[in-house]
Amino acid sequence: MQPTDRRNFLKSATGTAAALGTVSSLAQTAFAAPRPAPGRVIGANDRINIGVIGCGGRGTGVARQFAEAGKTENCRIAMVCDVYQKRVNANAEHHKVKGTLDYREVLDNPEIDAVYIATPDHWHAPIAIAAMDKGKDVYLEKPMVHTIAEARQLVSTVKETKRVLQVGSQTTSGDQWAKAKKAIADGMIGDMIMSQGSYHRNSLDGEWNYPIDNAAGPTGKGEDYLDWKMWLGNATPRQFTPDRFFRFRKYWDYSGGIATDLFYHVVAPMNICWGEPQFPAKVMAGGGIYEFHDEREVPDTFHLIGDYPKGHSLVLSASLANSQHIPGLIRGHAGSLTMVEHGKFESYSPYISVRPEKRGKQYVDPTWASRFGTEDEVRINVPQEDIMQKHIANFLSCMRTRQKPTLDVETGARAQVLITMAVMSYRQGKVLYFNEKTWQVTDHPPVA
Repeated sequence: MQPTDRRNFLKSATGTAAALGTVSSLAQTAFAAPRPAPGRVIGANDRINIGVIGCGGRGTGVARQFAEAGKTENCRIAMVCDVYQKRVNANAEHHKVKGTLDYREVLDNPEIDAVYIATPDHWHAPIAIAAMDKGKDVYLEKPMVHTIAEARQLVSTVKETKRVLQVGSQTTSGDQWAKAKKAIADGMIGDMIMSQGSYHRNSLDGEWNYPIDNAAGPTGKGEDYLDWKMWLGNATPRQFTPDRFFRFRKYWDYSGGIATDLFYHVVAPMNICWGEPQFPAKVMAGGGIYEFHDEREVPDTFHLIGDYPKGHSLVLSASLANSQHIPGLIRGHAGSLTMVEHGKFESYSPYISVRPEKRGKQYVDPTWASRFGTEDEVRINVPQEDIMQKHIANFLSCMRTRQKPTLDVETGARAQVLITMAVMSYRQGKVLYFNEKTWQVTDHPPVA
């Protein structure tokens, strides 16, 4: 998609949505595509000013990680924003900076060099695009966006504006993925056949049932005030309910549930391991609400299969009512590579291992033992690191060097397409296909 195409697409998309009454004027402003503004050239010794947009639990926590990084990386939190006044007040007080209820004030601030976006998923793309058009770099929480069309827009915007965008799945800064990539490139598993992973939790009260501040709302006074119209943005207009605001991941309007909140941490590093980020060709998904029968729309148990055009599959499973993981591994014709033996993709793994395939005493690859120095499993050590701080430091470094970050927009988009298609497959009850050339999803294979 060329820059002019992006602008025409955005104009058409927001115009149509506005006519249908499904996008607010605030969201239209975010999706508008003015001529991109140049960002400040940041020298090696210049301090980087970060604006935080979204100060819930995740936003508050990672903002403090940015502040901690400032001790060595010369950055600081310079402004904070949320639609809930209590959160604005708390974060503004903690960082001793100005706070606002309107993200546009952050984007219009010439002192802000980059924004950290930790809003609900449906606001990720509008704010990120508006930020880049304002000359800001972006650290964007996972999932990268809410729809496939938004993923395409974000890829195009990064190319046009030449801004740095890091997707905030810090898992990808772990060293095991690069080591796995090298092992595959060295031929340790032969032709790749299938990757597998999981994300299991056992939540007694039902996942994403976060605490509710009952005084908060659009009629609240003082710090209890909450700008519901702003929060809805381009989502379906609905009356305010505390559950939708505080527990948004349970609702399709704002989230993809397990697929987007949890599987993103699996699919993104898999794309790094494979050596070349890839779009899926065919996706199918299943599951259901088996245990937690509350207000939620999203399933508490979910699984997907993604088939890739280069001849391998990705199989993922998750439940929020059972904590037993499946090892994260990649199977090849000549061997199997395990990156996360305990299955917890966001936890430290002290090594990766490669086990050769044999038929009886015969290796599938007869040169395996001579090339890798053993007839048994090979273990490759992985250093223990603070991957959150490493991911932030990588983003700040790329702001200075203008290099591509660890989880760049194109790798992020390929992960996003798989998990968004899985949500679509589950909701439609269909096997779906992806046309990489047109970014179109259909229920039949693309015509060659």
